[in-house]
Amino acid sequence: MLITYGKSINGILEVYVMKKFITELRGKTVMTKDGKILGMIENFVVDTTTGQIHHVLVVAAEEIEPRLYPTDSQGRLVLPFTSMKAVRDVVVMDIG
Repeated sequence: MLITYGKSINGILEVYVMKKFITELRGKTVMTKDGKILGMIENFVVDTTTGQIHHVLVVAAEEIEPRLYPTDSQGRLVLPFTSMKAVRDVVVMDIG
């Protein structure tokens, strides 16, 4: 599955041309905008009817207190896909 991601600046959606396969993102390190490492991407929650990605499932880093974030039954952090802001060597998430 290919994904395109973007962000809204002053109400204008800026869509990045770069597309990635989900499999390319598995195993990538996830960090916050301020540089805090959250963990590693393990999987995604996808609506099988529409193909829309809803959440990113992240195996929490040892330093992270999982109780501070929504988690699934396996203890993975459940982060909204819309909070994904940049993908390079790491994935940057805008987590409030």
